[in-house]
Amino acid sequence: MALEIRTIRLRVKKNNRDHHTDDVGLKRLMVRRGQSFKITLKTNRQFQPDTDTLIFTAETGPKPSEEKGTRCVFGLPNTQSTGAKKAWTVRVQKNKRRSLKLDISSPADASVGFYHLSVSEGSDASPQSITRMMVLLFNPWCTEDWVYLPEAAERKEYVMAEEGIIYRGSADHIGPLAWNFGQFEEDMLDICMKLLDMNPKCVKDAAEDFSARCNPIYVGRVVSAMINSNDDRGIVAGRWQSPYSGGTAPTKWSSSVDILRSWYNSKFSPVKYGQCWVFAAVMCTVLRCLGIPCRVVSNFQSAHDTDKNLIIDEYYTDHGVQPKESHDSVWNFHVWVEGWMKRPDLSGDSTYDGWQVLDPTPQEQSAGVFCCGPCPVKAVREGHIDWKYDVPFVFAEVNADQVIWMLMKDGSKHRLHTETSNIGQNISTKAVGTDRREDITASYKFPEGSKKERLVFEEAVRRGNKPKPSPEPLPLKPSQVKLEITEEKEPITGQDLELSVLLHSEHSRELSVQVNAQAMRYTGVPDCLVYREEKEVMLKPKQDSKISIRIPFSSYGSKMLDNSSLKVSALVHDKQNPGDGYLAMKNVVLQEPTITIEVPSTCEQYTEMSVEVIFDNPISSPIRDGVLTLTGSGLLRKPVVSRVAVLEADQRMRLLIPFTPYRAGSRKLMADFDCDTFRDIKASCNVEVKPFTTIYGFDRTECCTECCSYSKGLEKNTSSFAVDMN
Repeated sequence: MALEIRTIRLRVKKNNRDHHTDDVGLKRLMVRRGQSFKITLKTNRQFQPDTDTLIFTAETGPKPSEEKGTRCVFGLPNTQSTGAKKAWTVRVQKNKRRSLKLDISSPADASVGFYHLSVSEGSDASPQSITRMMVLLFNPWCTEDWVYLPEAAERKEYVMAEEGIIYRGSADHIGPLAWNFGQFEEDMLDICMKLLDMNPKCVKDAAEDFSARCNPIYVGRVVSAMINSNDDRGIVAGRWQSPYSGGTAPTKWSSSVDILRSWYNSKFSPVKYGQCWVFAAVMCTVLRCLGIPCRVVSNFQSAHDTDKNLIIDEYYTDHGVQPKESHDSVWNFHVWVEGWMKRPDLSGDSTYDGWQVLDPTPQEQSAGVFCCGPCPVKAVREGHIDWKYDVPFVFAEVNADQVIWMLMKDGSKHRLHTETSNIGQNISTKAVGTDRREDITASYKFPEGSKKERLVFEEAVRRGNKPKPSPEPLPLKPSQVKLEITEEKEPITGQDLELSVLLHSEHSRELSVQVNAQAMRYTGVPDCLVYREEKEVMLKPKQDSKISIRIPFSSYGSKMLDNSSLKVSALVHDKQNPGDGYLAMKNVVLQEPTITIEVPSTCEQYTEMSVEVIFDNPISSPIRDGVLTLTGSGLLRKPVVSRVAVLEADQRMRLLIPFTPYRAGSRKLMADFDCDTFRDIKASCNVEVKPFTTIYGFDRTECCTECCSYSKGLEKNTSSFAVDMN
């Protein structure tokens, strides 16, 4: 009697759990390459290994090819395709009377994506094959995979964590922004795979593109290009200044899930709008979904070097105001992604393996496309800027020299001074397993001021074949006046700002002091002047002189809605020596008013609970058009939006909002409050969701959520809320 295969059981629940994909769901088989998975064949009789033959075929892409590694034929006994580059294998685990349990292994360098897995009997008669769909992902748990990450705690953080923290602000005022990556939300995998299919390389030659998806270097570069919409039908459109008409202000976002769904549901129209942290966060979601370990990294005092000479030129007018037009710039902060992977394409060994910078923010083109990386962090640290991809640009971001120039009324310019340690400060990422900030500056460069750091800079200049510019025009005389701007109290939005200018000299001087404050975009571009004051100062020898500065909220409040900081500058001229000028600058980042989130620290899956959000109006006038938005993967299936028309002076807003957690584990609930006076104030809290393990006497973990009607009834979320105004 001929062997007949009647059904294939993919054993989805066990396989997905073994491959760390069960958080995505149990509807389909999702496994990681280089690791075996189990299937069961139901047959009409027992399999006879000496006489029976089973033929399996694994295929991905529109034109599967053994030569390109997108098709493999294998079976029992071992019948691998001749010439197949990437061999799949199968072995018998248990052979029963009418069933056959098998272990199937994909190669550790197989292309990731959707696969058709088919099996047929190897009889002479035309066999009937049975085909099932499956998904294959990168495998950080597999030692042979190029994305292998040895530490379990790091895999939990950089692959499995659905929430994280992004750091923004300035080098002196670093603020955390909670973010929902949500890579295991049920529809994220389909969206991320669609992103790969939409990339121009796939559109041009799908067979080659699907073959190249075996390589995380290639995939990382494709994703970097597709996150921004500049060259293709990518996900996010960038905009760096208001108005944000026809879209959402970048500061509003706190979830990649909302952005990716919007792109997918709009038939791949770019989502408006994003800035660097938004681009980086969305890329982190995509890479983690595909199985590439990654983390979001923030660089403070980040340089944008347009002429690639590793020198950033910054100009000020002779009355202390920074001109709007400058090709080079220094951003208060810039955010990118680091992906973990091997780099055998560079030195041929493991020298540059590890973290690679991948930056989807469209700043400069790389090989004609707006993308950046993967750039080895180790190459940046050593000044090896002649390796691919985009190492010179990243090196300049973290370690360029900065030259400050003064533009005179007659058109000439004077070089005030050169800063060798201002660029690339407090490079930060979320620490493993905690919400603490980790400073990783040392992985990008040697300590500022050290001999080794200067040697590396000189090595980078040499490898870049661009000599340092000459110091012409000649600099001003060495500084005879010590000048410093300090904050008298913490700068908080809604309050008057109090600063001071401290002056000191060894000799008596008659000085003219001009103090300016400009509203600045975080990209280092000035927006408008909000404050100016001029004073005459008689400076006595060896004595400090202090000028107090008060900038009223009424002067700066409306100007800061779409700006990141105030750049306060003090320009001092010596009246006896008109050629002597001194300049001090300070970036003032305003602290936001606080939102309080009160929620139980632990709760139970599928059990309704409530969160209370509290906000006090901190100013002496009403605020209007308040909008509170709550998000959180595993807690809310979609954002919950509440509106408050008016909040009077000194009035408190209390919103009580019920919701039902639908996934267990450590979760993060995030709140965003926006109004006419304050732009997108953020807050977050951690929630531990305990698994709901029993339903009418049987183990909840043994039941598939998607097929359990009881669970579905419990997973309803509501957007109703109670408002209490005190």
